[in-house]
Amino acid sequence: MATHLRTCPLCEAMCGLEIEVDGERVTRVRGDRADVWSQGFLCPKGASIGHLHHDPDRIRVPMVRDPGTDEWREVSWDEAFARCEELLRPVIAAHGMDAVTAYLGNPNVHSYSLSRFSGAVPGLAGMKVLWSAGTVDQWPKNLVCAQLFGGMWTFPIPDVANTDLFVVMGANPHASNGSLLAHPDLIGELDRIRERGGRTIVIAPPARARPSGPTSGCPSSPAPTPPSCCRWWRSSTKAGRVRGVDEVLAAARAFPPEVVAAWCGIDAERIRQLARELAATPRAVVYGRIGLCTQEFGTLATWLVSVVNILTGHFDAAGGERFPRPAIAALSSTARRRGPVTTGRWRTRVRGAPEVMGQAPLSCLAEEIDTPGDGQIKALITLAGNPVLSAPDAERLDAALPLLDAMISIDNYLNETTRHAHVILPGHSPLEQPHCDEEIWSYSLRAVARWSPAIFDPGDRPEEWEVLLRLGAILMGTPAAEVDVDALDDLWFDARAARHGIDPATVDHEGRRGPDRIVDLTVRTGPWGDRYGQQPDGLNLDRLKQHPHGIDFGPSHAALDDVLRTASGDIELAHDAFLDDLPRLRARMAEPRPPLVMIGRRHVRSNNSWMHNVPTLMKGRDRSTLLVHPDDAAERGIATGDQVRVTSEAGEVEATAEVSDELVRGVVSLPHGFGHGRPGTRTQVADQRPGPNANALIPGTAVDVPSGNAAVNGVPVEISRR
Repeated sequence: MATHLRTCPLCEAMCGLEIEVDGERVTRVRGDRADVWSQGFLCPKGASIGHLHHDPDRIRVPMVRDPGTDEWREVSWDEAFARCEELLRPVIAAHGMDAVTAYLGNPNVHSYSLSRFSGAVPGLAGMKVLWSAGTVDQWPKNLVCAQLFGGMWTFPIPDVANTDLFVVMGANPHASNGSLLAHPDLIGELDRIRERGGRTIVIAPPARARPSGPTSGCPSSPAPTPPSCCRWWRSSTKAGRVRGVDEVLAAARAFPPEVVAAWCGIDAERIRQLARELAATPRAVVYGRIGLCTQEFGTLATWLVSVVNILTGHFDAAGGERFPRPAIAALSSTARRRGPVTTGRWRTRVRGAPEVMGQAPLSCLAEEIDTPGDGQIKALITLAGNPVLSAPDAERLDAALPLLDAMISIDNYLNETTRHAHVILPGHSPLEQPHCDEEIWSYSLRAVARWSPAIFDPGDRPEEWEVLLRLGAILMGTPAAEVDVDALDDLWFDARAARHGIDPATVDHEGRRGPDRIVDLTVRTGPWGDRYGQQPDGLNLDRLKQHPHGIDFGPSHAALDDVLRTASGDIELAHDAFLDDLPRLRARMAEPRPPLVMIGRRHVRSNNSWMHNVPTLMKGRDRSTLLVHPDDAAERGIATGDQVRVTSEAGEVEATAEVSDELVRGVVSLPHGFGHGRPGTRTQVADQRPGPNANALIPGTAVDVPSGNAAVNGVPVEISRR
């Protein structure tokens, strides 16, 4: 029996775990009370990490599907890579690299290898178009930060540990702990806000899984409206560092509380009261997340969160929005100064959707595959993603994938998406590889560093970073049998080192390869790093390994001059991309409200679709139900447990009704990530509770215009008993 310390890699909470192992079996998982970050906090996902590792459905050997069949066979790694070459080479020869693309799913962010090497496939191949889950849940946030602060990954974080008024819009910390907000035990922090005399106010259509503890609520519209901008421009240390204030205030005058109240579902006087509270409270902050991003005015709503924080003096201030100074240096911190982001540098072939920060709406992927003509996608590589369940207009994508000449999936499961692949290349389980979060520490206002060793030996299976480099080389034209992984690894590291201001020729790698030496690089070049000997007492990976519970350097607040990368060097508040979208908002507000709209929801036991094959997370009551307000249910003769038909302009699904007053009237809710039980999958636990695929109801053309992000919330639907 042995006990291992481990950072949980399954979500942004990054909890420290104690994992007891007997031989090759995990026997117990509990929170690490000595962990400097989480101090024993643990959610059901982390407690189930052993079940994820031992899952008999998890793929451990490469698999190939023979042409024209649904039969899979296990093959050697050499045979799998040879088959990848056989599939890709004719596509590239006949149609060029424009016919090849890749999709990156959410687990890429949480994987030791994938987080640092997922760019190798599109980067080495020179792919023109890349698709990701980012355009489903967060692209408005990236666009706003790129325009205001000069970096698409430069996110200001609410200083919840010091605030006295925490206003939450479109977020559910009870289910996600925090999203683009890393904070240990965020729900417990809400209790501490009250203990110091403060308050938390939640603005959301549903009340399901609201944060526990002291909250007051403001019901909002099904498709959240940008907050009515306050009239105050507080003089602060940022005076003279913010450009565009006059333009923003002029635009806000067209949206007084009386104009937006009916659409928001919040009285004009309550809006004024909240604005006054924000302006009058010295330490206050507004936090908005997925619920704001994933509706048709996601960019406006996300932008105006920062506008309100800035104009009320709650930006770069204690208790407000602040920029972190992470102990582990992220690439986003090395960005150069630049002007405003220009979108639409290219457009998609079929719909003509404009590019935004290198990507197009994920809903365009299906039509780019199933529409003949020059530029048609013929080959797709998926990296740890399940877009058949996560992409809008999901059924069209499901029907399009069999049309591909080549589909290769780097994935651990034969799921709803990978069942269409010709080759599946499995990675390691989370417990078969080390772990060290990289980008996620950039969302925390404490500077913490932790590294966890692998618990189980994966044997002679290649690591995911090696798989990615081999696949990238094949796309470049290198024969599969001749790929020099070490040389490509050197090139990949050298590029990263140069971006961090390090001459790669001066680096002693001490035998490290792959992500290990990239972790060493980012630790050494962080604020407390040794910069390869320039700061002899500084941190490096070897020293970090001596602290298995992690190192906490304390509160982490970056100075504005160290963060802003705009051409002016100031916060640039006003942009045409935002202001020009206001007439679209006014036009929508003038239209009649749909009788019934659908929103999504999350649950602490789920992380999109990839936690649904874990028995301990799926036990208990059904969590894929359709929540319906009692009045809406009564009008339609619906009771809890009834099977109902949910219809939108995009499609139709069947669901089990759950009548609940935890929603405002006129809103129904389906969770994201279900729709299992399809032929050809091997996920026996998930298949027992398939649930409806909410994304089958999302029109592919429903997007937030400035960012191209999917509008998956506020979708007009009809419901009826079966």
